[in-house]
Amino acid sequence: MPGQVLQGIGVSPGVAFGPAVIVRLDVPDVPNRFITDEEVDAELTRLGLAVNGVVEMLGTLRDRVRERAGREESHIFDAQIMMVQDPDFLRAVEQCVRDGMSAETAYEFKALELRNTWSASGNAMLRDRLADLSAIHNRMLHRLLGRTEEELWSLPSGSEVVIVAHELSPGLTVQLDRDRVVGLISEEGTRTSHAAILAHSLGIPAVMGAVGAMDRIRQGTQLLLDGQTGTVLLDPSRADIERARAQLSRRQKLELELEATVTQAAITPDGVQLSVMGNVDLPDEIAPAARNDAQGVGLLRTEFLVTGRAALPTEDEQASYFRRVSDAFPNHPVVIRSFDLGGDKFPAAFRAPAEANPFLGWRSIRVCLDHPEIFRPQLRAVLRAAADRPIQLMLPLVTGVEEVIASRELLLEEALNLAREGVRAAASVPVGVMIETPAAALLADQFARHSAFFSVGTNDLVQYTLAVDRGNARLADRFSTHHPAVVRLLRHILTEGNRAGIPVSVCGEMASDPLSVILLIGLGYRTLSVGPPAIPLVKWVIRTVPVSVAERAAAAALTAERPAEVTRALREVVQDLVDPRVFESLAALPRMTASATLPS
Repeated sequence: MPGQVLQGIGVSPGVAFGPAVIVRLDVPDVPNRFITDEEVDAELTRLGLAVNGVVEMLGTLRDRVRERAGREESHIFDAQIMMVQDPDFLRAVEQCVRDGMSAETAYEFKALELRNTWSASGNAMLRDRLADLSAIHNRMLHRLLGRTEEELWSLPSGSEVVIVAHELSPGLTVQLDRDRVVGLISEEGTRTSHAAILAHSLGIPAVMGAVGAMDRIRQGTQLLLDGQTGTVLLDPSRADIERARAQLSRRQKLELELEATVTQAAITPDGVQLSVMGNVDLPDEIAPAARNDAQGVGLLRTEFLVTGRAALPTEDEQASYFRRVSDAFPNHPVVIRSFDLGGDKFPAAFRAPAEANPFLGWRSIRVCLDHPEIFRPQLRAVLRAAADRPIQLMLPLVTGVEEVIASRELLLEEALNLAREGVRAAASVPVGVMIETPAAALLADQFARHSAFFSVGTNDLVQYTLAVDRGNARLADRFSTHHPAVVRLLRHILTEGNRAGIPVSVCGEMASDPLSVILLIGLGYRTLSVGPPAIPLVKWVIRTVPVSVAERAAAAALTAERPAEVTRALREVVQDLVDPRVFESLAALPRMTASATLPS
């Protein structure tokens, strides 16, 4: 039916149009074959050779990723290699062989058993790694059955296409021809799955978690996908395409206008100075943030040093990276967030407990304090890098002041240890907290007595305040940064920070949304930290909307009863300054890829 809409989770930004290519990489059928005692040794040898062959193939893919996407993303395949070589799993398979199963029968039996366990787990880390497990399972069975793996090194001749699959593995994703594949859609997967990370690094717009995609989309169906909103339009009409093209054209014109703001100061028309900093997730975001004249780094995430790696990074590795980031922003502060471990961000070698709800469980500062052998090297690295650089430390997901006090005590201990060892390092660094839970927001007055600064992480603050999973497409309309409860918490946090005389900033996605920027300015926030592509946009809004207008909008928002009323209040006060359609285009602009593909 023309115009059908399929909703998933946008994991890699961009707009793409093209015919669907359905990819089915099902696990091959394995006959139940049993062996005699005399055949056991031969079967164990076959199993070992298959493991070695798959490890070699994964090493090849790792090298391919390093060339196309970068060294950090290649660690994904280090994690897969560890899974293939997992000694506990292989011992279980070998025991099945000794009990009389053929190598392929034994491997499938134990792999399916493990998959069922992971599927039933509430642990998001395990669910996100199911695609990796399926890919390894598939490769091993093809090897053991003597079949050629159906790799997607090339595509059928024809136009640019959109790949549709039940599940996308990293191996499949990295083999795609970027000149031919303009979009990806899968029924499984989340923003944190390995395939999503690779799609983003390769610049391919992608939608995951699109339930029913394989049933509703036929081979050759024309698709219009938006990798930011997670929307897929089946058989779009000419009018749909024209609207998408007009929107892209408007965004391209706005891009040119925004480019002019890069070197300009973030000053409102009525003369109020703001500071716009950059959020840095991965090393390849350092240069774009610097080019866009970020006034330092308001949020340096350190999880890339951990995710997908076989081991934790050393103290020297971390110190070197922190210096590298700081050197890119001379005389500006760099705020390093301590490891936000948990959920899906444990190193491959770290044995994390299975949890029913890991994002409300053992994660972040809780892991660091429970495992000082992880935390102390990072604290030492921060102190060493801060010897002659304006580096600060931020603690995530705090819910009680005792966590801040314990962290500062560890920091002091390591500063003393470094001094005794004769290692050049700072005697201390400013320690602030990330306000991203209702508990931290409500206790802001207490936290302010033990913190050098606040930074509001709006992504989690909204999620935890509203009890809405920000990655759940079904609840997307309920995840609102304009919810009155969120607005009031934002004012409360700033009030307590100002009362204590400490800086308060915002580093979540809310700070890159044009209307929300107006709200934040109106509430009194003067430092915003955003992803590098959004820096020109935020400066443009600051230079366009007077503080007096933003304050009028915030006052109306604070009396609103519904999110829609907050949004309407923000739109009403700026409609005389800016065309509402411009704000609609600006909202998506920093999340679009330059290679958006639409028919001419």
